[in-house]
Amino acid sequence: MSLLNIRIYPDSVLTTPAEPVDVVDDGIRKTLEDIAETMYAGSGIGLAAPQVGISLRLMTVDVPSGEDDDEGSGLLYMINPRIVEKAGSVVFSEGCLSFPGLEIDVARSAGVKVEYTDMEGLPAFIEADGLLAICLQHEIDHLDGIVFVDRLGTVRRKLALREFNKLKQRAAEG
Repeated sequence: MSLLNIRIYPDSVLTTPAEPVDVVDDGIRKTLEDIAETMYAGSGIGLAAPQVGISLRLMTVDVPSGEDDDEGSGLLYMINPRIVEKAGSVVFSEGCLSFPGLEIDVARSAGVKVEYTDMEGLPAFIEADGLLAICLQHEIDHLDGIVFVDRLGTVRRKLALREFNKLKQRAAEG
């Protein structure tokens, strides 16, 4: 496995819809393993292929436990995921590895059902709520060329991007 470079906004790959995967082969499996390794190295809970410059509908998710009896999601490798059901609404403070340091409140569905293909090329689905549902929606947005600031109104989006530019400038200054 190898670490991949995380693309930082406004890299155009982040705002371009990703292509579907036609065949699940060893190359796709290795790419997903590399994405997972990169996600963990960045202390993320989800990472989509476009965030590492690969315009394919691939993503990994591993949401930690939130409660004593909740084991968390475990590592999920997802190929061609799509949301098939949504329920409720929630506002949650989100971060993104492609926007280092920025955290913003984003409105999302409280629960989702997602269909996807697994690493063996078999159809699978997951029903999720809480942080897992938010993470799935965030990463699927990346596959659709949507970044989390796009989920804000015009004024909040401008403010968030201004804050992010300040964060990037401070990081560049060292």
